[in-house]
Amino acid sequence: MAVTRGATLNLMLGIRSVNMHVEKTPVMDKFGIISSSYYEKLLNFNYQNLSNKKKQKSSPVFSITNEFILKFNETQNPVEKEELLDLARKSIMKCKRKLGLRTLGLGKHVDLPAAWTEVVYLAQCKGEIQDEALNILYASLDQASFDCDHLPALFFVAESILYKLCCDAFLKTYLYSVETKLLKIGYLIFLRLYIYFLHGHLEGFQQALLRLQPFLCALCFAGESYNQHPNILSNAQFILKTSEIICKRELRSGSIFSLIRNQESFGSLNHDTGQRGYEVTHLLWHCVAAWTCVQRDSPRLSDVLHHLIPCKTQLRRKCWVDSVLALLVLGEAAKLHMACLRALMELLRDFLTSILSVQKQEEGNIVDDLSWAWNIVTTYMTILAEVCLYAATSDLRKTALVGFCGCKNSQKSTLLMDKPEEEPELKEASILSLLEYFSSKISDNCDQVIWSGYYSLVYNLVKMFWELQGDEEQGGLRNLIWQTLQKIKNYEKDVRIQNAIKVAQAELNDSTDPFTGYDAKVSSDVGEEVFSKYLGWRIANTLSSLFFPSLGCRSLPSKKPLKQSDHMKYPKEKQESMKKRVLRFTVRERHSLSELPMFPYPDFYTKADEELAKVIDYHWQEELRVRQEEEALCEAKDREDKELEARKHFQEVMKKREEKLHKKTKPYELPPRTEAVSLEKNVTQKS
Repeated sequence: MAVTRGATLNLMLGIRSVNMHVEKTPVMDKFGIISSSYYEKLLNFNYQNLSNKKKQKSSPVFSITNEFILKFNETQNPVEKEELLDLARKSIMKCKRKLGLRTLGLGKHVDLPAAWTEVVYLAQCKGEIQDEALNILYASLDQASFDCDHLPALFFVAESILYKLCCDAFLKTYLYSVETKLLKIGYLIFLRLYIYFLHGHLEGFQQALLRLQPFLCALCFAGESYNQHPNILSNAQFILKTSEIICKRELRSGSIFSLIRNQESFGSLNHDTGQRGYEVTHLLWHCVAAWTCVQRDSPRLSDVLHHLIPCKTQLRRKCWVDSVLALLVLGEAAKLHMACLRALMELLRDFLTSILSVQKQEEGNIVDDLSWAWNIVTTYMTILAEVCLYAATSDLRKTALVGFCGCKNSQKSTLLMDKPEEEPELKEASILSLLEYFSSKISDNCDQVIWSGYYSLVYNLVKMFWELQGDEEQGGLRNLIWQTLQKIKNYEKDVRIQNAIKVAQAELNDSTDPFTGYDAKVSSDVGEEVFSKYLGWRIANTLSSLFFPSLGCRSLPSKKPLKQSDHMKYPKEKQESMKKRVLRFTVRERHSLSELPMFPYPDFYTKADEELAKVIDYHWQEELRVRQEEEALCEAKDREDKELEARKHFQEVMKKREEKLHKKTKPYELPPRTEAVSLEKNVTQKS
């Protein structure tokens, strides 16, 4: 697939004309080598910003050095290349253990700052090592807990990722799969930085923020090259928007964003950026309240959702970062409760309806003000896909896909291949309903919200289908997604929507066509994380502790020495509860309270009595079986005795008859045939 980029990238490094190209097979980007001494100085610089009064440890010694990376990338000797590859794989395994990927970032063996740093080193090695390093970095940033001690390493990773994007990836002629991974990682990093910002923990990192400014400025100019790929552009826009909010608050003397104000329209902030703090929107506050009520099984959930409805107008604010955060938190609540899922779908339905109606009424003045609206729609599509995959019950997953009233029409075609005369009304914001709505409105000159939402739906459907491969319990859901994708692939003529399928396949690093190999099972060693599974839960829990500290929620850990281990901060019970959140039920769920057990679980003595009753019943059944066998034998013997007595009686009767009548025939028995013939002859002679 080749799509021409409609803009030039004006960087400090030069001007280039860019063509967008995504191949079906993964093509690795060749990064320039960044010296390890630069990384060590950068990491030590960030750690010194954490606290000038503390005595810092000496910088960690890493096995991956600048010489190793140069030798790994430039060697042509097959034997030496295999040895270096084996060493790099061992380093990857060590990093996986330090990251705690199997324990959700918890345990004595976990050292996230050191592991993040070494993974960034490994990401400079070409080939499969680079791909695997970025995969485990993305997985770790998704599942790691929030801790202020992670901030220096987090800024280090942020600067490294932005450096690779601006000084290497942007200089390439085509868009590579590594570039999309870097933007996804950058999205997770700045989402975490924004949460730290809301807690007020970025006050000592002004120098680190200043070091990010040139790269963020370059990203502003490069963002136009992603116009044909809304999901990639959305990640870049989120990085820029959160950076602007943080820098306006922390860098009071001004930032580099003031230089590009005329070229990038960010809009004014509708927040209180005074000395005391940062005021969030009521929509975000109510979404966090709803999540807290779901976690605590509070009866006030209905009241919170009722007060959430009037806040839906805040989705149309130009400062859309808080709106994205609100949808993310409400999406986590929707994975656990049907009422929250209904509220989430109603929010986006009303948002879409109001945005499109306003654009129709005043197209001349409102379009520029609502140019950010597609970011909200794109984020919602990803959240809805995660609900459809990771919700707690099958009812929630099915509702996210077909909607509340979609069960009756699930067999019908979800795409309107022939555009109807009257445009269909958007009744609910489920996946299939939105597909039908967007497919009826798609055209060459349609609004960006329409085609971006349609693109994101198809893009996420391909990833959902890939995620469900090998899961026999979700076979029906996977088949419905596959049928929908087949219809899109066969009947949708819009090039942008067809590109969404190709881009998603390229990001999955899939060498086979999932449309023809849908029965193939995915191996357990696949390292590519399709969706973020844990970060939403981490953010909702952290914001709940910030907004409702009186409920006893655990807030972000304060800044303290690095000696304290992570396993002391989070008990094992929290780890187990977090694991249960993403498990799917393998039994049929109870749909009503009448099916719930009405009695408590039995104690030890009750169980012992039940076991004793079982033993007694078993022996009683054995004794009953023996008695039945004895009775059967007695009955058979009595029957034989009666038959023998009847036979003796008959013999006595016949003996007496023979003595009296001199006949051996039985009573009422005809004589033999010879006797009858002689008797007949005698009668005829006499006559």
